Amino acid sequence: MLPPWKFQVTFTNAMAVNDCFSLTYPHNPHPGDLIEVFRPCYQHWALYLGDGYVINIAPIDGIRSSFTSAKSVFSTKALVKMQLLKDVVGNDTYRINNKYDTTYPPLPVEEVIQRSEFAIGQEVAYDLLVNNCEHFVTLLRYGEGMSEQANRAIGTIGLVAAGIDIFTFLGLFPKRQRTKY
Repeated sequence: MLPPWKFQVTFTNAMAVNDCFSLTYPHNPHPGDLIEVFRPCYQHWALYLGDGYVINIAPIDGIRSSFTSAKSVFSTKALVKMQLLKDVVGNDTYRINNKYDTTYPPLPVEEVIQRSEFAIGQEVAYDLLVNNCEHFVTLLRYGEGMSEQANRAIGTIGLVAAGIDIFTFLGLFPKRQRTKY
């Protein structure tokens, strides 16, 4: 087995290894598949590399992946990690979710793996709404970063802000007045 920093996938090796995944990994992921991990209150995303490994991003402080939700809200940097799928998933559940395949053609698997290999160990900018884990893995798979989860959050924030503006305009939320001493 190659060390993590020199990860390579060969199609014959990946096919042979996938035969044993039916026992360990119920969804039989293939190299290049997007993995959606269901965490409490959000989904974490990774990209399957093969041989049981995924690539994903995590806050730099080293907090265990299942506890990164609160930390990721405040993080501005993340580390690209190659980890075992079972370690990333932990006690949570996951599924293969290549949901953008009908809209964006996936890049060739060799290119996805090569792009992933280059990114491992890199520190990257992180923003929950515009550059999160889903953006990262979709950029690797499709060449374009997108996040349905972030788009929903942005829409919710916009809706709340519009609601506050309307209530303020109608006088239901009075404007603060400064008290002079």
